[in-house]
Amino acid sequence: MEANAMLYPRLYFHGAAHGVTGSCFEIETEETRILVDCGMFQGSKSERALNYEPFPFEPTSIDAVIVTHAHIDHSGLLPKLVKQGFIGHIFATVATVDLCSVMLPDSAHIQEMEVEQLNRRNVRRGREMVAPIYTQEDAAACMLLFRPEQYLLWFPVADGIKARFWNAGHLLGSASVEIEIERGESSALRLLFSGDIGPHHKLLQFEPEGPVDLDYLICESTYGDRDRGDVSEKQRRQSLHDEVLRAAEAGGPLIIPSFAVERTQELLVDLSLLMKDGSVPTTSIFVDSPLATRASEIFERHAAEIENGEVLLQALSAANVHFTETVEQSKAINKISGNFIVIAASGMCDAGRIRHHLKANVWRREATLLLVGFQAQGTLGRILLDGANRVRIQGEEIEVKAQIRQLDLYSGHADARELQSWVHKRFPIRHEIFLTHGEESGLNALKKRLSTLSPTTGIIDPILDEAFELTKDGARRVETGRLRRLMPTDVAHLDWHNELSRLLLDINQAVGNQADEQGRATVIRRLRRALDPVPEGERV
Repeated sequence: MEANAMLYPRLYFHGAAHGVTGSCFEIETEETRILVDCGMFQGSKSERALNYEPFPFEPTSIDAVIVTHAHIDHSGLLPKLVKQGFIGHIFATVATVDLCSVMLPDSAHIQEMEVEQLNRRNVRRGREMVAPIYTQEDAAACMLLFRPEQYLLWFPVADGIKARFWNAGHLLGSASVEIEIERGESSALRLLFSGDIGPHHKLLQFEPEGPVDLDYLICESTYGDRDRGDVSEKQRRQSLHDEVLRAAEAGGPLIIPSFAVERTQELLVDLSLLMKDGSVPTTSIFVDSPLATRASEIFERHAAEIENGEVLLQALSAANVHFTETVEQSKAINKISGNFIVIAASGMCDAGRIRHHLKANVWRREATLLLVGFQAQGTLGRILLDGANRVRIQGEEIEVKAQIRQLDLYSGHADARELQSWVHKRFPIRHEIFLTHGEESGLNALKKRLSTLSPTTGIIDPILDEAFELTKDGARRVETGRLRRLMPTDVAHLDWHNELSRLLLDINQAVGNQADEQGRATVIRRLRRALDPVPEGERV
C-alpha cells in the first residue's frame, strides 16, 4: 500500500488482457485488496511461463478472492496463491465450489505427471530439474478456504466491499460478480465483472442475467468479432449430425477435444439423442478424461438446477457411453478399428490425454478431428485449425492427414450480438466499460459495436498489468511502479517457441524432399552458413 492516502479505488488487470486466459483482476482500496479470479495462463510457452513466475502482487496482502467460475483459466492459480501465503476466504457459488474440488486437484495431477515426464527427459539432456506450479496437497489446502454463496444474495467480502452473484449462463455455477465499494458519505461505487457470458442457445444453462445502473463494467469479448446468427437446438444438433456422419463415412475415429466440464456433457446429450432417433449410427463413445467422469457426477447432483437436466441423466447412463479412468484404458482405445468417438481434454489440445489420441490418429486419412471450442493463439488446436500440414506432438513430428473440422455451436461464450444485447441491458453505465478476455480482433470488433450504445460511455481495452483509478469522474490510468511481466505484442501471439517448432518441421521437410544424398548435403551446408555468426562490422 502506498504511504499517501489513496483517494480512489484502483483496478489492476493481471490477466485476460488482450488474451483469453489467465483471468485475474485486483481491486485495491485504502483498507483492503481483493482479487476477482486467479486463473492460469494458456496458449504460447511465453504466456504459460507466467504461471511459474511470481505474482505481480504480494499474495499475503490479498484479503479475499471472488471466483466467477471453475474453468482453469479463471481458477487455476488459486492453489499457487495459497501455497505462497494467501489465507483469506475464496468466495464462489455452490456449484463452482463443487467443480473446483475436482478441477484443481486434476490440474495439480496433470502438472505433477507432466513435470515427472519432463524431468526424466531433463536427466538425459543434462538439464536442471523443474517443479510443478503446485501439487495435489496444495490444491487440497486451497479448497479449505472456499466459501459457497448463493446467487442474488449480498455477502461481505472485505472491509468496505460487498458482492453478489448473478447467473452468467456459461457453465454450471458460473456467475457475473456485482461489487459495491463504500465511498464515505457518497453512494457506493458499483462495478460488475461479467465473467464469461453464455450464449442464448446453451443446452444446459439458462440465459445470463445481471444488474442495471453501474459505474463500471468489466466485460469479456471472446467472440466480439463473431456473429453466429440465430441457432436453435435443432440446428445445432443437425450440424453435429452432419459431422458425425462425415466421420463415419470416412471409416475412422471421430476425435473431439473438449473441456471436461459442461462441453463434454452437452456433447453427450446431443450424441445420445442423435443415436437414439437413428439419424446417426450408434457407436461407442469414450469419455477419456477422469476429470470429465468426476465432473459428470457433480452434474448429476445438480441436475435439478440445470436446464434439460433429465435428458443429461439419460445420456450419462447410455449403454454405449464408456468413461475411462486409467492410462492403460486410454491407450487401449486407439487399438480399436473402425468408427468410434473419443471425447478427451483439453479442449485446445495443449495438455492431457487428447495429445496421445492426436499422436495416434492425426496422421490417418480416415480419422477426423472435430474442434468444438475457442482455440487460443499458440495452442496445438489453433495450429491445426490454421491448416498446419505437420505438427510436433510430445517431441515427435507428425504429418497431418486427418480431416480437421470445426463446429462452433458448442461454445460456452456469447457471440458479438449476444454480448452487445447483454451489455445494453446493464445500462445506464455512468463511466467506462473495460473489455477483457479477448484477442485483438474480438476486442476491436466489440469496441466498435458497443460504441453505438452510448456516446458518453467510454470503452477501454487494458493491457496486461495496467492499472486504473476509478474516480468519481471516470477511469484514469496510473503508473504502478510494478514491472510489466509480458509485452502486449507477446500476448495471444505466436512466440519464438512456435516459430522454432515450425522451423524444425520445415527443415526436416526440406531435407526429406531432396532426391539424393548430395541434395540433402547441400541443404544442410546452406543451413550451417545461415547459422554462422555475422561478423561485427557486417551487422545491420
